[in-house]
Amino acid sequence: MARLTINGKTQEINVDPNTPLLWAIREQVGLTGTKYGCGIAQCGACTVHIDGVATRTCVRPVGSVSATEKIVTIEGLSKNASHPIQKAWAALDVPQCGFCQTGMIMAAAALLKDKPQPTDADIDAAMTNICRCGTYQRIREAVHIAAGSPPSGRAADRASRRS
Repeated sequence: MARLTINGKTQEINVDPNTPLLWAIREQVGLTGTKYGCGIAQCGACTVHIDGVATRTCVRPVGSVSATEKIVTIEGLSKNASHPIQKAWAALDVPQCGFCQTGMIMAAAALLKDKPQPTDADIDAAMTNICRCGTYQRIREAVHIAAGSPPSGRAADRASRRS
């Protein structure tokens, strides 16, 4: 039995302590926004925040997380997709297939919490998630917009058309 605090709610979950946190979140708790991608912590589709730190859950055992650690999934990031990074993602049409996007958004939100005005280098260093569609340029622009920096290039054109 594991006791986890997910999106502000403490829950008792009956799983083997070696079960990856990803599967406890998806299968036991029913929060399916966190995705399975690679199973080896490379792609980042399974990213959530644990005490504010972007964490890949496919390799993190449930038994390594204490009840005092606060887990936030994409479902708990904001109500009605109102987080600045979620708004920027929508404004720039960042997703194509969308599979990686919840992990990308969680990684970007953690970056902005730590560095409210990130540089391109900061974004490139923090955003190590893999996007199969290659929307990295729009991801970078969305992070800048969420940080309050003006967009540039084609992403700026796209954002202005949506306004």
